[in-house]
Amino acid sequence: MLPSDLPLLAGCSGPSLTPDGRTAVVSITAPDLHTDEEVGDLWRVPTDGSAPPRRLTRGHRDTAAAVSPDGRWVAFLRASPGAAPQLHLVETDGGEPIALTTAEQLPLGAGAPRWSPGGDQLAFCARVPEPGRYGTANGPAHLRGPDAEPPRLITTPAHRIDGVGFTLDRRLHAFVLDVDRTAVDAGQRISAPERPAPRQVTDGDADDTQVVWTTDGLALLVVSTRHEGAGHDQRRGAYRVEATAHREDKLVPVVTGDLAVSRVAADPDGNRLWLLATALDERGLGAVAQPESLYTAVLDLDDLGTTTAAAVARLTPPDVDLGDPAGFLEVDAAGALVAERTRGSLRLLRVRPDGSWQTLLDGPLQVTGVASTPDGTAAVAVVADQSSRGELVRVGPAAVTDGQDGEPLRLTDAGGPLRATGRLRPLLEVEHPSRDGYPVHGWVVLPDEAHFGAGPHPVLLLVHGGPHAQYGWALFDEAQVAAGAGYAVVMGNPRGSAGYGLAHGEAVLGALGTVDADDVEALLDGVLADASLPLDAERVGVMGGSYGGYMAALLTTRTHRFAAAVVERGYLDATSFVGSADIGWYFPDQLHGSDAAMREQSPLTHVASVRTPTLVIHSEQDWRCPVEQGQRWWTALRRQGVETALLLFPGEGHELTRSGRPSHRTARFEHLARWWERHLPV
Repeated sequence: MLPSDLPLLAGCSGPSLTPDGRTAVVSITAPDLHTDEEVGDLWRVPTDGSAPPRRLTRGHRDTAAAVSPDGRWVAFLRASPGAAPQLHLVETDGGEPIALTTAEQLPLGAGAPRWSPGGDQLAFCARVPEPGRYGTANGPAHLRGPDAEPPRLITTPAHRIDGVGFTLDRRLHAFVLDVDRTAVDAGQRISAPERPAPRQVTDGDADDTQVVWTTDGLALLVVSTRHEGAGHDQRRGAYRVEATAHREDKLVPVVTGDLAVSRVAADPDGNRLWLLATALDERGLGAVAQPESLYTAVLDLDDLGTTTAAAVARLTPPDVDLGDPAGFLEVDAAGALVAERTRGSLRLLRVRPDGSWQTLLDGPLQVTGVASTPDGTAAVAVVADQSSRGELVRVGPAAVTDGQDGEPLRLTDAGGPLRATGRLRPLLEVEHPSRDGYPVHGWVVLPDEAHFGAGPHPVLLLVHGGPHAQYGWALFDEAQVAAGAGYAVVMGNPRGSAGYGLAHGEAVLGALGTVDADDVEALLDGVLADASLPLDAERVGVMGGSYGGYMAALLTTRTHRFAAAVVERGYLDATSFVGSADIGWYFPDQLHGSDAAMREQSPLTHVASVRTPTLVIHSEQDWRCPVEQGQRWWTALRRQGVETALLLFPGEGHELTRSGRPSHRTARFEHLARWWERHLPV
């Protein structure tokens, strides 16, 4: 893969099904260098594979499709260039979309829509700015910018999020929009300003991060932090509010206690609540390296009282981790659909109320989205693998296959143009013992022999972020671009990673930079010693981002074996991270265990021993690993005479490499190519 191939990195997301399961609607997006944004449309897909996908919309960026209960309409989000997304409506059979909300109504945009059971209302979440902030100020231009806003008084450590910024003055709340179906059905194309305005249902000093309807359509369930001490711990619960409410700040608690709830859903019959949540300690802390599990509670929605965490049944054991950022919770009459991360895969599970489960999709793939019919008899999923960022496939209680080795029926080919270049390289699975004999699992990606010869090839050791994350089987542009430049790539999941059980993830708590560093080097040494792999053991570089930046920096404090290093958005000094990062108020304490361990396990403490030429990459708006981390590492290297450079990206946050501006992502690849060509020529 070449840096110029970035616009071909297309994939599916956000699937939705018609009630009969015959038609799916999915968004297909890709980076666009012309508009410098991710762009894409909705596509209508027959789930029996009888016809190719058909484009349903032609917006700038159309996502988050939701098919109405009668199957006639699709609500979705449409974003214009440089603007926040707004709700739109289009007929499932096609036609001109109708704008349901405007920037005047929702200046910071709308979240994904959810249909009411009767199909006459939509619920969604949206950030509500304080008057005078975030572009809502009136008056002369020089008084409307962010530098003219009033000061912020901050009283809780949880007050900002990377990729968003401050949250205390733009809380996320639930809204309901009455869909004027009579006018729409009559063909009256009423513009959004003349249609019913969205009504804010919740209010208060809390973020409502997800909203779903109760089965009777009378109330909403939201995930929120409305307990005493909110903002000082990691607790999140499920709350109920009447759908007719207006700016209600006193919600009825449904599930509370020592849980961090991320997603909630109700059974179609309304008698059971399902939750994805992480168990916390008695202080409401302790989520680092812990798995996310599936919980359920039997509820009486006619007389709903508080259900505490103790009354909630945990359905999946601690060694089953459902906490991948691409995870989901889809509930139908047959149970819950969730994604388990395991050994680089995200496999699709159907979990029943009694805790039994069935694996629906497994193997060298990652399931990143799913939709099912209410009765659970049909489902579609978005599946990423080595050749695609995400394709829509059909799954169900009985495997629906295309007749080729029992593979699920693939319904789209978004990755076809990139695959057609012939530049994608396969993943070679490897496993080697660490210093103490512990198995370290990973992959090698080799450059194309037709272009770069038989080798031996220079090697780049990549380390993922987290640490509780995983490399896996999905198409990874970082590794593919490096292989496309002639480098062999080694990447693995050392102890501390997700997907290998609870003990594997907890192994680094209080011991960061010990067994995980051993594992990373052991995997590298193992593949370098493998005579079947054409690798040059004398020409090796190391790079990583976030925790991967931590590990790349740490290794250069311990060895001079690397020709050069790239430390990107690194976690480099835990002590300053405590006060500067959005998660600094809990993450270092839980990861290291003490102030002394923070200092000892931080690469910056040992920077004096570094001799490796290092490129430091950081985003100026990174609130997860703030830019001071990278600046201080670069400054320390420079002051002691180590060759180094600092590459800063304006306007970007921690997710630059995954969702940053396409021009910035391309420029980053180009800078990396020049750095490696200088220090590790092919």
